[in-house]
Amino acid sequence: MTDVVARAAEVLRDHRASIDRLDAILVYTLAERFKHTQAVGRLKAQYELPPSDPNREAHQIERLERLSQEADLDPEFARKFLAFIISEVIRHHEKLQK
Repeated sequence: MTDVVARAAEVLRDHRASIDRLDAILVYTLAERFKHTQAVGRLKAQYELPPSDPNREAHQIERLERLSQEADLDPEFARKFLAFIISEVIRHHEKLQK
């Protein structure tokens, strides 16, 4: 029984190490994404364009739903995640326009 528990602990450590690496990838990927959205926000502010683009947002949501299905990720979770990101981007864009 000890061998089984030890093996389970080893597998658990491996999964957690993978999760930790993926969390780092997510953080750095989000940081890179926000660098680009900040640049977009500065351009929008400079040219007095609206902070949100409902057509693009709808297209991105559809795209993310498709990608989430391909990746076997819950599409509802993907929608909520993208909605949160979009709301943050718009908030940043509005802040840049003030």
